[in-house]
Amino acid sequence: MSPERPITAIIVDDEDLARAVLKEHLAPHPEVTVVAECANGFEAVKAAAELKPDLLFLDVQMPKLDGFEVLELLDPRPTVVFVTAYDQHALRAFEIHAVDYLLKPFPVDRFEEALQRAKARIGGGSTQEVQPADLSASARGDWPLDRIVVRDGAKVTFIPLAKLDFIQAQDDYVLLKTPEKGHLKQQTLANLEQRLDPRRFLRIHRSFIIQLDRLAKLEQGPTESWVAVLQDGTRLPVSKSGYARLKEIMDER
Repeated sequence: MSPERPITAIIVDDEDLARAVLKEHLAPHPEVTVVAECANGFEAVKAAAELKPDLLFLDVQMPKLDGFEVLELLDPRPTVVFVTAYDQHALRAFEIHAVDYLLKPFPVDRFEEALQRAKARIGGGSTQEVQPADLSASARGDWPLDRIVVRDGAKVTFIPLAKLDFIQAQDDYVLLKTPEKGHLKQQTLANLEQRLDPRRFLRIHRSFIIQLDRLAKLEQGPTESWVAVLQDGTRLPVSKSGYARLKEIMDER
């Protein structure tokens, strides 16, 4: 792409110095305009929704919302370069198609490399991303999921996993059921299942995942099918494979 092609960018980091360093590295690039600086995830979601930047320089660990939760709430999602002091989240960063992952402190040439990748992505050209296979062993740790963030218009709700009774697939959404209410989130059941602790959550049917400590009993239905009865009386269908997995777990307890 032409170097004159304008690019809008937002810098998101809870440290003033870190934001200043990124602005300094961007100074020789007049084609990139920083349209906002954000000190936390909530500010980032608001600014990105209003300004719709081409590029996001995004920290991972921040107050209120972490970098991954910020991206979950953005639609459309801009091109992303993660900038962080922690390398254990790198693999997940590339799984969600970030163009690069800068570890603080980084030299100028490493920043330039990341910026060129971002420009290529924004311009629609090919870009060779850092591949997960090239990451160090310490970079392969996963981001522990202890809550799910849901956006409803301007409102953001945090759902602790401990409060979930069950999760139901609804087309391209999941219904997250807590004792108080249900929350809809645009995500597939299969995608969410990969992030859940299998010691706590089990997929009992193609459309349902339950929190195991909510299970009260298994009952057989009229057609030899099985039903999971939760502690609050909710009855959920159980597939043959789900029954086999549940029976194995119950026998172990």
